[in-house]
Amino acid sequence: MPLSCHSALHKFRESTDFTVALAGNPNVGKSSVFNSLTGMGVDTANYPGKTVEVNMATTTLDDTAIGIIDLPGTYALGAVSEDQWVARQGVLDGNPDVVVMVIDATKLARNLYMVIQFLELGYPMVIALNVYDVAQRQGRHIDVKALSKHLGVPIVPTVANRGEGLDELMEMAVAVARERQKPSPQGLVYGKDIELEVATLTNEIASRELEDPYGLPHRALAMLLLEDDPEFIELTSELPGWQPVLEKAAGLRQIIEMEHGQPASSRVAAERHALAGMIASEVETIVTAARPSLGERLWHYTTSPVTGIPILLLTLATIFVLLFFIGETMATAMSQFCSSYIEPPISELLFALLGENVLSQTLLWAAKGVEAALTVGIPYVLVFYLILAVLEDTGYLNSVAFLTDSVMHRFGLHGRAIIPIVAGAGCNVPAIIGTRVLTTQRERLLAGILIVLVPCSARTAVIFGAVAFYAGWQYALLLYGILLVLWVLVGLSLNKIMPGTPSGLVMEMFPFRRPHLKTILRKTWFRFKAFLYLAVPILIVGSVILGGLYNTGWLWELTEPMAPIVEGWMGLPAVAGLTLIMGILRKELALQLLVALAIVEYGSQAQDNLLLLMTKQQLFIFALVTAIYIPCVATITALGRELGWKRSIAIMAFTIALAVLVGGLINQLLTL
Repeated sequence: MPLSCHSALHKFRESTDFTVALAGNPNVGKSSVFNSLTGMGVDTANYPGKTVEVNMATTTLDDTAIGIIDLPGTYALGAVSEDQWVARQGVLDGNPDVVVMVIDATKLARNLYMVIQFLELGYPMVIALNVYDVAQRQGRHIDVKALSKHLGVPIVPTVANRGEGLDELMEMAVAVARERQKPSPQGLVYGKDIELEVATLTNEIASRELEDPYGLPHRALAMLLLEDDPEFIELTSELPGWQPVLEKAAGLRQIIEMEHGQPASSRVAAERHALAGMIASEVETIVTAARPSLGERLWHYTTSPVTGIPILLLTLATIFVLLFFIGETMATAMSQFCSSYIEPPISELLFALLGENVLSQTLLWAAKGVEAALTVGIPYVLVFYLILAVLEDTGYLNSVAFLTDSVMHRFGLHGRAIIPIVAGAGCNVPAIIGTRVLTTQRERLLAGILIVLVPCSARTAVIFGAVAFYAGWQYALLLYGILLVLWVLVGLSLNKIMPGTPSGLVMEMFPFRRPHLKTILRKTWFRFKAFLYLAVPILIVGSVILGGLYNTGWLWELTEPMAPIVEGWMGLPAVAGLTLIMGILRKELALQLLVALAIVEYGSQAQDNLLLLMTKQQLFIFALVTAIYIPCVATITALGRELGWKRSIAIMAFTIALAVLVGGLINQLLTL
């Protein structure tokens, strides 16, 4: 589990010679800079009640230990969204010796907005002017010296995915950190009326000699109060001597609103955008290329509905094929490997040490947990992370988000949600983790619920193995139709019930880029390693617990209390309730155990014909309930990590109730 961010940042700062806060927009290659500089050892931390994490890692430069705090990618600092709040709070609590701001050289004016915000906070800063090669190919000439003079901070051109300029960047960052070199911008002022209000409030704060817990410059505090920042207003209202200043700020905000016809926060934001645009226009010269580059043409093809939708469908089909068909083949191979080379030596060792008894049989289930980890992890999670890294590195995810945003808004989601939702058809675990691309807690929760209702490959195996094989493909097609209708109804209903609205599509749109193999492999490994550390221990422990219930016979005691629901409402044999419980570990186990129990009841011929145990209607209801109710242990774990355990438990309860309700209603309807 991630550490508490406030304490973790302080401990991290004490363990290094210098700390560097890495900031930037989500799509400027900041992660490439972080990964290239830090290697493999990464710790994560988050604030209570926040799912957006802060990554921390160390590197060395000439025997100097440098701690790098990777702030969440965001387009601004503030308390508007969770990622903005964590990014700002991370730098305030971390109090870095220097901030390295990664900006996109192809979108200079847009990226300078957050640079100006950081300059107002007064931290020593170095700017990494990233994707500099792309800007040059686009005919953009940026006067780096003039830009550095405007902003009052050093600037280093970089190409992060190839590692170009990163050594110089770190050397410059260490030099600035050693000297505690504060920014010295030239001409960084707003319009006369706004500057007057800012100066008035700044002087008010300075004259009272007030302090804040973070020691920010008086002008920075004045800007935050004029923007009506709820975080800082609440913070300062609890400190002595601030009340007159807060009243003064409220009066000035009213004046700004009366003069400009818009809230003070909007006016300040407009001033920053105007200032960023003015600086960019003075230092950047654009020579239009004779014809669009390949990356620009690809961007046009993938965002135009006429060509973009077929390309999207082809991409999604490719993801499904890779995750399902190739993943299924790899999962089968991994399962056979475990059965041949892992379970036999473990069972021999346990039986030799403990004898063949309930305890040894229970502990043997740990091997099933290892098998579950391997058959989910390598075929599905690793392959998905590799695909995701390629899509991110090329920039295609931005095109998909732009193309599908209007449709996804009907479900209360950002366009970026389409990729993890579709990936859920292969495996829900990486899909849940993929919801990190969404910016608000509401969207992550909505996406998480919808993802667990997407039939993963394991549930698809149950549908085909129990319904299509024994009852016919028509029943399987009908079942998928019910699941699709249910998914749409749940999505539309939750969007109306849950408070809040989907966030707007705010992101950098840039031409496609050539993926960099080293960056893709490094990013894939970072994510896969985190999955292994998280899921494997819980899968093993969960397997042992279920094995204990099975081998002691306690699992069978659950049949009687479940009978009214399983038999009376859903029309299934009572023994099916036990198999549904086992499906929590892996959905395929529900079907496998059903076959095993049929063999116990009717002999070996039941293995080839489940209709000896259940009717076609019962098999249909069984597969339908299996496809809806609680996801597997690995998915539950991913939900707990990404959304919090309370929300994870709530989703589990919701899926159980939904499965029982839908399964019973369909059973009653089919019976009639």
